Amino acid sequence: MAQGRNVKTEGRRSSSYFSAPVVIFFVALGLVAVWMTMSSSTVPVQDFSHEEKPTEKQSLAEGDTRKAETNTHDSPEGVIQVNSDINTSQENNSDPQKNENLSGKSTENNGQENHEEKSKEGEDSRNGSNENVKEDAGIGKDGESQTGVGSDEESRSDSKETKVEGSTDASTQVDTNDMSNEKNQSDKVGDHEEKMGEIQSNSSSSNEMNEQPKVQASTEISPGGAQSEILNETSTENGAWSTQAIESKNENEGQQSSGIQNNGASTYSWKVCNVSAGPDYIPCLDNLEAIRKLRTTKHYEHRERHCPEEGPTCLVPLPEGYRQPIEWPQSREKIWYYNVPHTKLVEVKGHQNWVKVSGEYLIFPGGGTQFKRGAPHYIDFIEEIAPDIAWGKHIRMVLDVGCGVASFGGYLFDKDVLTMSLAPKDEHEAQVQFALERGIPAISAVMGTKRLPFPGRVFDVIHCARCRVPWHIEGGKLLLELNRLLRPGGYFVWSATPVYQKDEENAGIWKEMSTLLKNMCWEVVVINKDKVNRVGVAVFRKPSSNECYEKRQENSPPLCKESDDPNAAWYVLLQACMHKVPVDASEPGSQWPEQWPQRLDKPPYWLKSTQVGVYGKAAPEDFSADYEHWKHVIANSYLNGMGISWSSVRNVMDMRSVYGGFAAALKDLKVWVMNVVPIDSPDTLPIIYERGLFGIYHDWCESFNTYPRSYDLLHADHLFSKINKRCNLLSVLAEVDRILRPGGKLIIRDNSETIIEMENMVKSLHWEIRLSYSKEKEGLLCAVKTMWRPNEVETIISAIA
Repeated sequence: MAQGRNVKTEGRRSSSYFSAPVVIFFVALGLVAVWMTMSSSTVPVQDFSHEEKPTEKQSLAEGDTRKAETNTHDSPEGVIQVNSDINTSQENNSDPQKNENLSGKSTENNGQENHEEKSKEGEDSRNGSNENVKEDAGIGKDGESQTGVGSDEESRSDSKETKVEGSTDASTQVDTNDMSNEKNQSDKVGDHEEKMGEIQSNSSSSNEMNEQPKVQASTEISPGGAQSEILNETSTENGAWSTQAIESKNENEGQQSSGIQNNGASTYSWKVCNVSAGPDYIPCLDNLEAIRKLRTTKHYEHRERHCPEEGPTCLVPLPEGYRQPIEWPQSREKIWYYNVPHTKLVEVKGHQNWVKVSGEYLIFPGGGTQFKRGAPHYIDFIEEIAPDIAWGKHIRMVLDVGCGVASFGGYLFDKDVLTMSLAPKDEHEAQVQFALERGIPAISAVMGTKRLPFPGRVFDVIHCARCRVPWHIEGGKLLLELNRLLRPGGYFVWSATPVYQKDEENAGIWKEMSTLLKNMCWEVVVINKDKVNRVGVAVFRKPSSNECYEKRQENSPPLCKESDDPNAAWYVLLQACMHKVPVDASEPGSQWPEQWPQRLDKPPYWLKSTQVGVYGKAAPEDFSADYEHWKHVIANSYLNGMGISWSSVRNVMDMRSVYGGFAAALKDLKVWVMNVVPIDSPDTLPIIYERGLFGIYHDWCESFNTYPRSYDLLHADHLFSKINKRCNLLSVLAEVDRILRPGGKLIIRDNSETIIEMENMVKSLHWEIRLSYSKEKEGLLCAVKTMWRPNEVETIISAIA
């Protein structure tokens, strides 16, 4: 009270200097100032929306509001976030532990995210607190969160946001110069101004957050117009085509389904496979338990597929000393020994110039059993004695049976010829694995009791160079399988000892083969001897009409029933019969395709406007639209927008191909693409072959017939959301990990929900996420496999010898 009186007295003493009106004026002015100061923290956000430098409180409030308002449904393009230097930003952030926790969290469901976001916004509105500014160094001056350190909801959300990450923890990176170069390219994704949407780079320091430039997104991520119509297609109809599953089921009613449901687990635990095959494990070919139960192996049943009831969910170990593969074309001549550390073929076939060891390399001189002096001369010799073959012009698609290390197919690339090489996983240790490591297409398969997984009438030439297949036995059942696969008017090139050796055994085989081929109406084109390689070569031609069949005095081999579908090939038993040559111009195989490369771009002659395509348009229009779509996506996104060094990419697989548009759009790159048509998808594989590309039927609930670490890039367009209905996604991803090389890329295009799930799963594998994008319920994910392997081991009893 005394202090109050002193104040009043002091005021009266001042009256001699100021008049009463002046005092009142200053008192009023002070009250106004106090009122304005107190009310500044409650001014509505929009009143300051045009300020260039809002306060921290205003930035936080604006960030919360923009988070709710800004999404790609309202804007023409999505938002892309680029982390140009994750390690640096983590060092500069005030709370490294928090950042680590944020980056490691799994994505939760949308309902929980929305609930948490609303609760957080409500709490901020009630308290007016700026606590998050101190805790979260990722809020920039404009109120938008930066990559890796934004709010928990933003870092996990699928609300139309893209994250592009250029590096991962050092423990998960592939220790090679090639991988480092690709990482650096990924770090520079933000430099491509016309490739991405709004870009924010986290280059914060402890004192200030520097605002990064924003560039307008182009259409390669989510194309508009007709291309968007295809991209957003998620419920593919069969159109005018049946599925391979239906076709094969009609041929083989006893086929059993191996699909199992995904258990929806949100956490993933991985172990290393303990199997007798070690780093070379192929689940459907190394099911030793099933092989031991076979009643006979007379027809190579032990080399056929015997898949376990449930696909393994363990990871195949890496060979000790594994390195990033040598790039094409150098890989055709040499590979790293430690990537395929097998020497049996060197001992058995070294004198035939198959393969040799030289220091830390395996060297491939280009020879084979029938062409010791090299494949190039042998290839030229075939064309010399049979000029109509015309490699790369008249002939584009070749099947090489019993391919060895696939040097024949490897050197046919120089002639613009695409060769599907196949050989069993047998005592010729790792021959197909050598081929794939060299960058040459090959699969593990055998001429046994079942049809090969290809459609009928698609190969221009089938080649057998001493392939050890008994074509002549049991009514020529195996040779009749080649008749199913060979295009009418196509060629069978047979280079084997019965052609040129006259001992009793070979002479007897030649006599039986001559009779069989004559009854099959195959014409002898030429029989000649290569003086350089000292081997004989016989060339036969399949008829292009039914005239010869109709003139035969005996129906042996018999013609197949009209109901027998030549395209049915999934677990379908071989039959000793021949399919008639199609004569209707609307049927595949009735005409020879155009020359390469013209056949690549044009819809096949038998696609009619009255047919409905996969995407709902007239079939020829569907075909063309699909091709244009993939040319656009690859040119504007895949080639430059994902940090992929395409010089290190050779072996590519399209895991769910439709018309082969993805593969066709890559034609100018030094890559080859294995087009996989799933058995439950429309059977468009004949279309893919017609345009000069190749592929195979497959069920992704089972393992693929290839060795581990076979492919540099896997592409999956709306695959996982479809097979999730009947397959265990964990076993499918384990198969993806098995097939893909360390440093290999996985590109997934699917609905947003699936993208989130797959991103969590690949993160559990310690893969590097290069890009994650969602817009209008569609998403894109690019991930890179690392060298990481878990410490725990899982023994697969069925695969132990």
